Amino acid sequence: MIELRDVALQIGGHPLLTGINARIGTGEFVAVLGPNGVGKTTLLRSIAGLHKPSAGTIFIDGIANADLRPLERAGRVAFVTGDEAVFEALSVAEVVATGRIPYHRWWQWRAGADDERAIAAALASVRLDAFARRLFSTLSAGERQRVWIALGLAQETPILLLDEPTSHLDVRVAHEILELLHGLARAGKTIVCALHDVNEAAAYADRIAMLGEGRLLEFARPDDLLTGPALERVYGIRMERVRTASGRLRAFVLGSDR
Repeated sequence: MIELRDVALQIGGHPLLTGINARIGTGEFVAVLGPNGVGKTTLLRSIAGLHKPSAGTIFIDGIANADLRPLERAGRVAFVTGDEAVFEALSVAEVVATGRIPYHRWWQWRAGADDERAIAAALASVRLDAFARRLFSTLSAGERQRVWIALGLAQETPILLLDEPTSHLDVRVAHEILELLHGLARAGKTIVCALHDVNEAAAYADRIAMLGEGRLLEFARPDDLLTGPALERVYGIRMERVRTASGRLRAFVLGSDR
């Protein structure tokens, strides 16, 4: 569903990533890892059509991103981020309802049965159905994060991109959200998620895209990618790879030799 061919990305003329070639299939949960500033967010924005690559082509369902009209793209790809918009005067349900805009003409905005169903289902998925009438401005950072995710779910696209969806969540809620995303992938939705926590990626991702040194270093299954030397190369800190009694992979920080 997503293909990147020889993609290069820049910010303000500063090169971030070059020579990216990757294919992400239907129903995959892909985690994007790498140190701060490596280009994780820019990569997601480029797949979403919000940032133009400096070279190469990104394809969505075999169609070049640049050839998709904005509404066509919005029907295929939802991008979840919590740092670009503030809806102080809107209720939680009204914020989530903005995910339904691609399904309405610009002169038509009255929620129909499909909109109400999608909004209710999205809020229930992130356990915020009781918050529907709350003002968005009254929510905590973690609650707002869940509203952004609900907005992306309400858009009902086959591809869902998420930029650090667990960054403001406590441990329990973070894993509930990752379980939700994992379940959506099993149901056929393509999930691409930028994460900071290596253990979250190890536990839930089908494959991990490891960014570093200005390129895509590895794109592989957690078992094949998450080794001590590979993680130390990217993050500059020693990590030990272990497996829990349940069989889940973990990478624990041991500390620096410096």
